[in-house]
Amino acid sequence: MQSGGRDALMLRNYKTSKKNRTNYIYYSADGEAIKIVPNENGVTDAIIATLHSFDDEEYNAGRREKYHVPVHMDAYCDENEDDAADRNPYLVDKDSDPLENIIQFIEETEHKEKIDKLRTAIETLQPQQKELIKKVFFEKRTNVSIAAEEGVSETAIRNRLKKIHDNLCKKI
Repeated sequence: MQSGGRDALMLRNYKTSKKNRTNYIYYSADGEAIKIVPNENGVTDAIIATLHSFDDEEYNAGRREKYHVPVHMDAYCDENEDDAADRNPYLVDKDSDPLENIIQFIEETEHKEKIDKLRTAIETLQPQQKELIKKVFFEKRTNVSIAAEEGVSETAIRNRLKKIHDNLCKKI
């Protein structure tokens, strides 16, 4: 149930501060503010304190729910209570979009083909070049550490990698 875009329960947006708890204000269904004052119509300070404690409990429960529940179904209806699921990213069914499925399948297929071509091209390299690729890309070693191991300069390793890269680009 909605009334003027606000819940009929009229949940409070904040807790009433301790110094302002000398009376109690509630809102009727039409939005009119009604003030309850102690010592009028048999209202005591205990009744007002109880009403404020109920508000505090309700406010805390709402805060906990907002924290633990990322999606609220009633938030995806407009003021006329018409469905607004198109604005809810959690309600979108991405699997039912056939065009998206086809595009994803094509991308996966192209990626697999590129990987296969790369593997085939790597197999045509010389054993030393394969070993250098293994050290750089699989073992994640630096050019400096490889150069120190092989007793050459870092520039020599960089030139070898460039030559391997150019060779692979031609074959792919």
